[in-house]
Amino acid sequence: MPVSPDMAEDLAAAVADLYEAAESTLIEKIRRALTEGIGSPVWEQLKLAAVGHLQTALDEVITALQADASGAIHRAVAEAYTRGAQAAVVELGAVAPTVAAIPAGAPVVDRLAQAVIADTGPVHLRMLRQSMDAYRDVVARATAAPVLGAQTRRQAAQTALDQFAGRGITGFVDRSGRSWELRSYVEMATRSAVGRAALEAHTDRLAAYGVDLVLVSQAPEECKLCRPWERTILVRTGAPGARDVEVEHATEDGETVTVRVAGSLPEARAAGLQHPNCRHTVSAYLPGVTRIPKAQPSRGTYEDSQRQRYLERQIRKWKRLEAAALDDARRAQARARVRAYQGRVRELVAETGLPRKSHREQLTTSR
Repeated sequence: MPVSPDMAEDLAAAVADLYEAAESTLIEKIRRALTEGIGSPVWEQLKLAAVGHLQTALDEVITALQADASGAIHRAVAEAYTRGAQAAVVELGAVAPTVAAIPAGAPVVDRLAQAVIADTGPVHLRMLRQSMDAYRDVVARATAAPVLGAQTRRQAAQTALDQFAGRGITGFVDRSGRSWELRSYVEMATRSAVGRAALEAHTDRLAAYGVDLVLVSQAPEECKLCRPWERTILVRTGAPGARDVEVEHATEDGETVTVRVAGSLPEARAAGLQHPNCRHTVSAYLPGVTRIPKAQPSRGTYEDSQRQRYLERQIRKWKRLEAAALDDARRAQARARVRAYQGRVRELVAETGLPRKSHREQLTTSR
């Protein structure tokens, strides 16, 4: 059974769902706090006096998230490791029916899980700080607007709240200055770890049985980093570089086979193969038994898949704006934008043949 980072994608999505649900809860709490008594002449004083209570309420949400997320990350990495090991057992079963039982892999699981927890730790403080900053900003702008004659208090509050809900909580700012929305960052960090766990478990089991060669699949919408490695044979460990190797036949004792390898698996991964969003699988290559499949036409391009990701983010953005709406008219406007972007997704998948991933268009809310 081939293995890739994609085989554990659902595990990363489950962790990201926790953060998205918490973000929705924070926006909802801020919205409720702002709309209460919005017509009162002393609204500003009431809102500023309530800052401490709101911060306590938001902090409770984030504290609960921290506890839930730590456990969820550990479970996701452990499950990914198990899946990777089982995939190797399935592959080797035909030629090694007595393959040893799957090892626990606890040190690997703990190491990868702790790395994700450490990477996402600063996110929790960022969530509280950005939420409180947004609340104070809404109060300040809603108070100043009627004095300047530009907007009513409700209009100004909606504008400021829209800006916060539209961009969402920033989970991370990378070296290029790009801001990652909360869910995207957490999902990327977790997907990287669970994918690595599955891959390490797979190669660990292959190593235990002495399988040194692996075959890289062809994947749809491949990127330029992965394309050179498609349908190639790699050595699991060893020196980089393409070469011919003499290896023993997988099932015929005393018979050798010449195999052309494109390089080593670590070399390919260092060049970009099996990055967090990669769809390429790696499977055991059994000399003299495994056949390299013929190249298949692609259903779309990498750029098409990135357009789809963009549209999915826009759908989630406008769903957040719908949740942050202070009145029915604003809510209806946001809902119309959601439908418009959903229409663009339908057009894209019809044009390219890409599969529609409706779950990526959903906004996970707190239960």
